[in-house]
Amino acid sequence: MKRVLLKINQHILKEIKDVLVYPGKARNKYINQAIQHHNQVQRRKVLRDKLKKESYAVRENSLVVLKEFENIDYVD
Repeated sequence: MKRVLLKINQHILKEIKDVLVYPGKARNKYINQAIQHHNQVQRRKVLRDKLKKESYAVRENSLVVLKEFENIDYVD
């Protein structure tokens, strides 16, 4: 593992200390899990935005195709 030096606000550090009393986790493990969770949330946001953008692009194309189909006269 790599070492990283962090500056953490005093009130956040106190919250971590208060939370860690109950589960008995090491502070390092707790911070690693928090960072991992935050990264997962951020990846989901990026993916959601990407899918939303692509969905709008496909929607426009789908509407054009739908209009073309509506204009076709079907003969039996």
